[in-house]
Amino acid sequence: MSKSQRRLAAAVVAVALAATACSASDDAGSGAPAPAGGKAELSFWGWDPNMDKVVDIWNKANPDLHVTLTNPAGGDQLVNKMVTAHEARNGPDIAKVEYQSLPALVAGGVVRDITEYTQDTVKDFDEPTLKATRFEGKVYGVPQDVAPLMLFYRTDVFQAQGLTVPKTWDEYAQTAKALKAKAPNLFMTNFDAADPGWFAGLVQQAGADWWTTSGDKWTVDINGGPSKKVAQYWEDLVKAGAVDKGPSFSPQWNKQMNDGTIVTWISGAWAPAQFKGIAPDTAGKWAAAALPVWTAGDKNTGIWGGSAITVTTDSKHPAEAAKFVSWLNTNAEAVTAQIQNINVYPASTSGRSLPVLKTPPPFLPNQTDYYELVKQAAPGARSFQMWGPNVTVTFASYTDSFGKAMQGGTPFAGALDAMQNATVTDMKKLGFTLN
Repeated sequence: MSKSQRRLAAAVVAVALAATACSASDDAGSGAPAPAGGKAELSFWGWDPNMDKVVDIWNKANPDLHVTLTNPAGGDQLVNKMVTAHEARNGPDIAKVEYQSLPALVAGGVVRDITEYTQDTVKDFDEPTLKATRFEGKVYGVPQDVAPLMLFYRTDVFQAQGLTVPKTWDEYAQTAKALKAKAPNLFMTNFDAADPGWFAGLVQQAGADWWTTSGDKWTVDINGGPSKKVAQYWEDLVKAGAVDKGPSFSPQWNKQMNDGTIVTWISGAWAPAQFKGIAPDTAGKWAAAALPVWTAGDKNTGIWGGSAITVTTDSKHPAEAAKFVSWLNTNAEAVTAQIQNINVYPASTSGRSLPVLKTPPPFLPNQTDYYELVKQAAPGARSFQMWGPNVTVTFASYTDSFGKAMQGGTPFAGALDAMQNATVTDMKKLGFTLN
């Protein structure tokens, strides 16, 4: 975006999100859904592997509303491409958007209000899930999945080393140090300074809210007490040598996950879909457990990931596009196909009770209760009250500041301070009023 466009987008986000924070609305919109008829060619941008198999089901049943799927990029890169395409007025009809990116796309006029087309659709979602896609009572996307943080662990290594699955973070730290004493070449996990998503989920669990609003004023609290508690915890484990310093999803990390050098992975419920690419020799050697908690008996966890499927303002067939989006995320056959091919955990309430969820993921064949475990965790999955308008700045600062702290051995609290300063400075440039 140009500087002027960013300022306008920021102002709209401030108004929309402030209204959302200050007044809960259950109004799903008014007016009858517009009819979706005739023929249309619809374009769909997304990055899920095997989504083409799901789209094929739609195309066979709906030859007059054909959907063409392409994968131009994923995550933030796709957001950038959406913005660029919107400026040229040639964006797709439909696009997958991560929840934290949606507010900025709403403010920038990139994604469309689809309230009038989704009055029946939204009835299949609980309020905490729908909250991520609803602003000022208007729906800007249909939730695809939810991703509560879980603890994945190597059952073979735990058994060989005599380890017990930790239920609290104190127990996790004790287990990590005990493992290091028994097997110096093994690590309980790694601290990923390159990917802020998992860390954001951990501080969510601890009670952090990085962005909040009161009226038209924003409060940024990235370096507050809950975040610093989490940062100090992991700094201690890094200094003790109990966790590795390498980034996730690197060739080295993949090797460590595959050969058992790293024995736990804190990840979203989508993790089983990734094991084949990360650790191909480990099928049947992983199990999942609830994320450790700060106080025994708590049920809170955080969230890493999760996306909505949106209709863009560039679409010339919004009613037809919304019809596909609703089908994709609420139709039993479509959701079943996504579980089978993509390993999503459904956002829709009905989707969480589908028969297919009685079958465990391929890399966890012995854990027949996997999806029941996720279902139990999902209600306690806590996100921020809202995502800020400049998440990309915050996330970039995480990678920079935590990377420097890891390299230089400086306090993690200082990395949080740097994130706070970068975020606040950018918001002020964008024209926000901050407390």
